[in-house]
Amino acid sequence: MVAGMKPKPIVLYDMAHVLGLIGPCFQEPFKEGVDLVTGSTHKTLFGPQRGVIGSNMAEGTEYEDLWQAIVRRVFPGSVSNHHLGTLLGLLMAAYEMNAFKSEYQKAVISNARAFAKALKDQGLTVEGDPRIGYTETHQVILRVGYRMGPLMANRLEENNVVLNYQAAPDDEGFTSASCLRMGTQEMTRFGMEENDFARLAEYMKEVIVHDRPMADEIAQFRKKFTEMKYCLSEKEATPLLERLLEVIR
Repeated sequence: MVAGMKPKPIVLYDMAHVLGLIGPCFQEPFKEGVDLVTGSTHKTLFGPQRGVIGSNMAEGTEYEDLWQAIVRRVFPGSVSNHHLGTLLGLLMAAYEMNAFKSEYQKAVISNARAFAKALKDQGLTVEGDPRIGYTETHQVILRVGYRMGPLMANRLEENNVVLNYQAAPDDEGFTSASCLRMGTQEMTRFGMEENDFARLAEYMKEVIVHDRPMADEIAQFRKKFTEMKYCLSEKEATPLLERLLEVIR
């Protein structure tokens, strides 16, 4: 029905948190009818803190003029400094994402589902549909009780687990947050696998339910994961950088 509407409505999808999962493992927005995508480059896409806008409004398409208007209004209209110092980091993140995206994306999502199941197995309340493993992305949401989100987030941080508290749809406000929000992407890049997230769930249960001090144990556990994965080696990155230098000289 949308395809027959005149004029066709413009569909914008904000992929701020999930831009690094774009593809067959998660979603392919432009193939699914989206016209514009916005996203952050420093969340599941592991680059510096920047933002991107993408579209399927290529030259010669019906909406080329709209895309050109968006470009003009973003810079210099809304953005006065595009921070050239971060561009090289973003380029390298794009190179690495292109090289490792299939392996990385699958691991992030499978780790999130394993983490959610492990938390559930520990007797904690995991939000989401168990029929799909509670999550389809990198995020896992844990309900810890009315207004308990900030308290539990602080308690976990004191025990070397850093996460966000999050208001649920039925909370009246963020200060009444009853949930914790976690993402698996960073520790997946540091090499954690499904069984490691299961161990983390055990530690979290001790902190949340029993208020047991676990800082030392968790610090020792974290020391197992110190090497960043899904990165280009110096040998692999050097020719890419040399090619870049040839272009900009």
